[in-house]
Amino acid sequence: MAMAAKDLGLKGLILPQENATEAAVVKGIEVLGAKDLVEVVRFLNGEIQLEPQEVDVESLFSQGEQYDVDFRDVRGQHHAKRALEIAAAGGHNVIMIGPPGSGKTMLARRLPTILPRMTFEEAIETTKVYSVAGLLPEKRALISVRPFRAPHHTISDAGLIGGGAIPKPGEVSLATNGVLFLDEFPEFRKNVLEVLRQPMEDGHVTISRAASSITYPARFMLVAAMNPCPCGYYGDPNRTCTCTLPQLLRYRSRISGPLLDRIDLHVEVPALRYRELAGEDPQEGSEEIRQRVDRAREIQRRRFEKLKIHCNAQMTTRHIRKFCQIDDQSRKLMEMAVDKLGMSARAYGRILKIARTIADLEGSLEIKVHHVSEAIQYRCLDRQSP
Repeated sequence: MAMAAKDLGLKGLILPQENATEAAVVKGIEVLGAKDLVEVVRFLNGEIQLEPQEVDVESLFSQGEQYDVDFRDVRGQHHAKRALEIAAAGGHNVIMIGPPGSGKTMLARRLPTILPRMTFEEAIETTKVYSVAGLLPEKRALISVRPFRAPHHTISDAGLIGGGAIPKPGEVSLATNGVLFLDEFPEFRKNVLEVLRQPMEDGHVTISRAASSITYPARFMLVAAMNPCPCGYYGDPNRTCTCTLPQLLRYRSRISGPLLDRIDLHVEVPALRYRELAGEDPQEGSEEIRQRVDRAREIQRRRFEKLKIHCNAQMTTRHIRKFCQIDDQSRKLMEMAVDKLGMSARAYGRILKIARTIADLEGSLEIKVHHVSEAIQYRCLDRQSP
């Protein structure tokens, strides 16, 4: 409301005292807080003065830059940590496949801690969504940490996308500039998963009603997690899988090809051994990882400066041809991956985008064969079915 009033060129607005701090984040407009309507009437009659609300936006912005979790808490799973670093560096969507208790949720919850810090513009955009939804925490005028949303698999399509008689933002909008985590991915209803495709592609969602149409932002990183099979233990060296091949294929087919096509990284998260769980070796913290992510994002910012994209994940086929050139050795490796490992045609462009991000993390201008080799590892669901 404060931003709309400013855009309309109005002088200011009067709000309940509880909302005044939130509105005062918007600069260039006078915000007055009143405790009741009697006080408003007395102010309009010139009997009392209401002092404009002032907030130190920079202080407010920096106060919230703390997370309660850190990658230092995660034991082992170096392959998965590396994959999430690549995902953060390139803005890639990711799906993790592993047995129950392997740490998929723990890893996902720490992804926001290695993403670049929110800009003030991103914080305002996210705060607007939470304000509209009535979910802005009390005494917190600004959302300055990247949101992490993890809806249950029983959620409806309206709950995920948004809706209602008075359309409210759904989980995809509440995750704007942050992470949307969908655990037990194949357990979500198919119609719910399919409505994800449009916001993932466009970065916004439009809710239409008879009287009006409302568009909410929906720029998020999707992190999905699933078991390798219905019982959860396919490929586990320590437990026996009880699923039949038809059950396994039916389980995996719940995720449609077009939706899977929008997920760049497929990461296998195996069960941890006791030695890894009990180890005392120091683990790398989120801040160290984020510094590498920031350097890679800066390379991409310069690369795409004159384009309408901001990170490698947003590259189209045209951009891939321009920015993802590979040498003959890498081409031979790609040919082997597609022909011998049975990877699908859609995997080709995804591998090149991932390889570009790996090269950026290394600070390399060229995509080299070891970048492509590592990228191929992150497309396990494209291999021939078991």
